[in-house]
Amino acid sequence: MAGRRGQSVYRRRPDREGRIPPGRLGQHPTISRRGSRPPLSTLASHELPAVSRALFGTRDESEILRLAMDHVSGVGPYRAEAGYLRVHGRLVPSPQVGPDHASAMDRTVRELTGQDVPVTVPGRSRGRALALHGPGGLHGYLVVTSRSRPTHAQHFLLAVLIRLTAAALSVAVAHRRRQEDALELHRLRRERATLQQRLISLVVEQGLQRAVHKALDEVAASGGGEEAITGALHELTGFPVLVEDRFGRLRSWTGPGRPDSYPEPDPARHEEMLQGVARRGGPVRIKDRLISLIRPRGEVLGVLALVDPLDDADEYTVFALEHAATSLALELSHLRQVAEVELRLHRELVDDLLGGTDEASAYARSEAFGHDLHRIQYVVVVQWTSRASDDTFARTVGRAASAVGMPSLVTRRSDHVVLVAEGRPDDHALYEMLARETGTPDGTIGVSARCDTPDGIPGRYQEALRALEVRRRSRSRYGTTFFDDLGLYRILGPGNDYQELEGFVREWLGQLVDYDGLHRAALVETLSRYFDCGGNYAETAESLAIHRSTLRYRLQRIREISGHDLTNVEDRLNLQVATRVWKIMLGGPD
Repeated sequence: MAGRRGQSVYRRRPDREGRIPPGRLGQHPTISRRGSRPPLSTLASHELPAVSRALFGTRDESEILRLAMDHVSGVGPYRAEAGYLRVHGRLVPSPQVGPDHASAMDRTVRELTGQDVPVTVPGRSRGRALALHGPGGLHGYLVVTSRSRPTHAQHFLLAVLIRLTAAALSVAVAHRRRQEDALELHRLRRERATLQQRLISLVVEQGLQRAVHKALDEVAASGGGEEAITGALHELTGFPVLVEDRFGRLRSWTGPGRPDSYPEPDPARHEEMLQGVARRGGPVRIKDRLISLIRPRGEVLGVLALVDPLDDADEYTVFALEHAATSLALELSHLRQVAEVELRLHRELVDDLLGGTDEASAYARSEAFGHDLHRIQYVVVVQWTSRASDDTFARTVGRAASAVGMPSLVTRRSDHVVLVAEGRPDDHALYEMLARETGTPDGTIGVSARCDTPDGIPGRYQEALRALEVRRRSRSRYGTTFFDDLGLYRILGPGNDYQELEGFVREWLGQLVDYDGLHRAALVETLSRYFDCGGNYAETAESLAIHRSTLRYRLQRIREISGHDLTNVEDRLNLQVATRVWKIMLGGPD
């Protein structure tokens, strides 16, 4: 027995499949059974290092699993039936899984929890699901079947292949996770940089916006008006700032580059521009200007614009322009409301003055408006062909009167605007200003004679209307006409009364009448006979029973006392009419 135990227990080498003959499993020819390890097959011992290099040479987990499945048959009587990888916590089958038994294995494998367990593979025997464990946990499963019972050595080689596969998967997973972590870190860094930049931009933007709010709020708190707002906008942006009215005429310009003569707007094109800007909303670039509408409650009151020929305006500039437009809209809306209230109160007072009111009340109410009714007043009537006599036109007339230095109380009638003005108006200033404001010269203005007390205003109103009517019916129908300049036309209009006639006679013959009364002379009668005789010296002298030299003396005295030139056609006509009215209607001598 002892000698037999010393003999070799292997009489032949393992077959191609690595199987050891029965009765000799796990023994080696030179190694005793006690404490020995099973030998590797020749195929495995040559190919396993190459397989290991291939497994660890790729970082593709699907490729690692495919290589393992391809080499399963090289370590024994095995067949790789399926492979699974753990993806986001779920086991996902590899494309090598056969369609015939995929669903059956899927249900079994997906329920496993990391243990090696037998599985049933349709049409195969000895199926087993082998877990691919690594330091990071379960990476997947390899489902293997064997057509015969494997030897211990083959079982060992399969276990080595499984461990190599699991290790390679661990390395690939770790590499993938490092890449993912690197990409995530890179993404986070980019996101952080973006957030930091946005934060910086936001801080800068908020700082700029605060500067805009602060500057314009300070203007509002100090009671600054249009010029203060446009000045603040110019300081904030550096661009020249301009304000146009509703019709495109320049109201104000802040900053350099103001043109010497501002171009006259085309009404149709300007209206089209306003509608286009309103439709688009917000500031709009038109040629070299960035334009924002001044539009409180939807009504366009004007245009606020920045002059920007190089298109340098940024978001901050646009924000400042929008905020300034809002502030200006509030300012102009407030001014309009104040003007409407003042116009209404003025209208009530002027209506009372035109209709006749007590002087004490008139003085007190006019003083409240800052109008000195104690001064000499003139009634002015304004009518413009292209403009309706509404509140807007009344405000325009009031502004124009203020602009030419004519303090006035304003009201309106159905087809004209009425002013009660302090002091005699300039001959042409109001008309020229209104022609610029309205954009058309098609207007007529009538001015009354002077009025010394409020109770004379109703009569002066009629004089202004007569002056207006005479101008409108003349060849040159547009312009300003004073009642004092009407001459004969003062008594030819409708509605004349005795007082008007007496006033006309008094204007032309008053000094002569007074002289006759004081000196018991007959200068008025002499002048009347002179006109009756057609200016013939002999007939006039004969009718008066005086010498021709006496007639010449009297006519010379008439020129000196009255200040009228009998050779002037206009003076001669007015004097002749005045003497006829004096004789026929005012009780002059026959």
